[in-house]
Amino acid sequence: MTAIPQQVFDFLHSSAPFDQLCDNDLSPLAKTANLVYIAPNNAKELLAANKGCLYLIQSGQFSVKDSDGPERHLSDGDYFGINSIIDGVDYAIDITVDSAGLVFCLARDAVLNAMENPKIAAFFNSAKTDALQNKAVEDSNSMWLYKPLSEVISRAPIQADTSTSIHAAAKLMAEENVSSLLLTEDNQLTGIVTDRDMRNRVVAVARDLNDSIATVMTAEPAKITHNRTLFDALSVMSERNIHHLPVVDRISQQPVGMITASDIVRHQRGNVLFVIGELSKAQNLYELTRASWQIPHYFSIHAKRPGDFDIAGKVLSQATDIMTRKLIAFFQQKHGHAPMGYCWIVYGSQAREDQTMGSDQDNALLLAHRPNEQEAEYFTQMSEYVCQGLNKCGIKLCPGNIMASNPELRLSLDDAIEEAQKWVKQPTPKAIMHFNIFLDARAAAGDVELFKRLQEARAPLLKQKMFLAALARHANEVDVPLSMFQKFVFEKGREIKDSIDLKVNAVAIINNLVRLYALESGLKMPSTLGRLDNLPEESGLSQRDAANLRDIWLFMNRLRWRHQLTQSVTDNCVSISELSSIEKHQLKAAFKAIDRAQQAAVMKFAGGMG
Repeated sequence: MTAIPQQVFDFLHSSAPFDQLCDNDLSPLAKTANLVYIAPNNAKELLAANKGCLYLIQSGQFSVKDSDGPERHLSDGDYFGINSIIDGVDYAIDITVDSAGLVFCLARDAVLNAMENPKIAAFFNSAKTDALQNKAVEDSNSMWLYKPLSEVISRAPIQADTSTSIHAAAKLMAEENVSSLLLTEDNQLTGIVTDRDMRNRVVAVARDLNDSIATVMTAEPAKITHNRTLFDALSVMSERNIHHLPVVDRISQQPVGMITASDIVRHQRGNVLFVIGELSKAQNLYELTRASWQIPHYFSIHAKRPGDFDIAGKVLSQATDIMTRKLIAFFQQKHGHAPMGYCWIVYGSQAREDQTMGSDQDNALLLAHRPNEQEAEYFTQMSEYVCQGLNKCGIKLCPGNIMASNPELRLSLDDAIEEAQKWVKQPTPKAIMHFNIFLDARAAAGDVELFKRLQEARAPLLKQKMFLAALARHANEVDVPLSMFQKFVFEKGREIKDSIDLKVNAVAIINNLVRLYALESGLKMPSTLGRLDNLPEESGLSQRDAANLRDIWLFMNRLRWRHQLTQSVTDNCVSISELSSIEKHQLKAAFKAIDRAQQAAVMKFAGGMG
């Protein structure tokens, strides 16, 4: 240990991926390290003298081509020469010294020995392919919540026709050992009957067992489509206070299975959703606000693992949905039902279900027709009550006034379609910047069919090439914060000098890019991950690139959530000093991948005109 200069040992111990090695495993590598000063006049000589090594830059800036790949601009903390070691090929190294500096030369055999550690091998193999090394995405303990219900359903639905007698239905439930039975007409879900129904509606009242099961069933039960997730099912069951949730095919609407409370318990590895139940039980605004203010406290205590951060945005968005529906219900209890059909639409992060602790409100009201003065006053009061109520619950008012309380965002269906036509017809930079937030939309309450009609009318408009080209140029206006030599670039004037706004400089860019491909492909879901999972092969975004963007998006959101919870803040400005050495490498790799995706989108949608 004393034979190794402390400077060498300390630097390797702070450099990813070697910072994951214990002292005993790091020592053999450190003993082989040769520190050289590479300048324009000695670069070729020093590389020849240390041929076959792995080169780790301590200082300086270099332009390097070390394989059959493109030239790379490298600086402190970067490596070159790894391709020769992994491939076993003696690649020539062409180097231009842009700024002289110190470089560690690590012996090939020592590097190969270190790569017997799977973590070290994974890091360098990922670096070789320039992909994000983020195995934690696959290992998350909370990813079970993202499981599609199609993967959770263990058996075909037990169902019967509504004409079946109570006796025959009870016999079928006993034979199949199930606690609920789906009831159908022409294979379409019509109702559901449970053990409790049999006790309370049949046995307790001595019902004639020859009566039709339809006489005791719960008609038009809550249901969920098979492409939704286990989390979605749990949220619906918690909000409705039910223990059986039918699952239907998204297209045919025919039953494909049943999710029960016992299924949830069997799959669940940790309870992160008690807040959903608390919100659902609220009987007035006071109880709702009291429950909602537990959310930040809950996250700060329970969100510890990377997988917890993955679902935190979805939990918060679901909670905001419930708050919205509760507030509408409270208003209507006092002022009566709405005078016409309406749909409460949410935009941006709430629509995508990726809210953070700093997210504000983005919502609007879609009306069945243009209101008269009396109808308009009702919706004015309702919108003001809900928006102010959400603010009291911790979902702050939108500084840009993108809220239903703004009369410009309470439009009839016809007016909303006409507005979209104007935006698409004249996609000026200002219009695109304003309209962008409305492209991620979801119905949170009211008449969902109204929203579907709006989406159907807008879909062909939003696929027009001129409009997509304008969106692509807008998505390219923000640069990733990396210099030519892969150094982080920090915005001046920030309180924390080494911080980067991961929302503006990463997550929002990915959202914008993925939205482009989704609009062209006619996808209607607002979620970024949902869009990536459902993009068709002909979209122009390969499965490999889609998977990489998915990992980057999750990685960036994990950093945002961890920053907000550990620093007790609501901003997205993550300090580089908060990150581990390997996270810094991952962040650089992510930024490079985002930049490539930006250029590819501009080329595809705007003919390269950024």
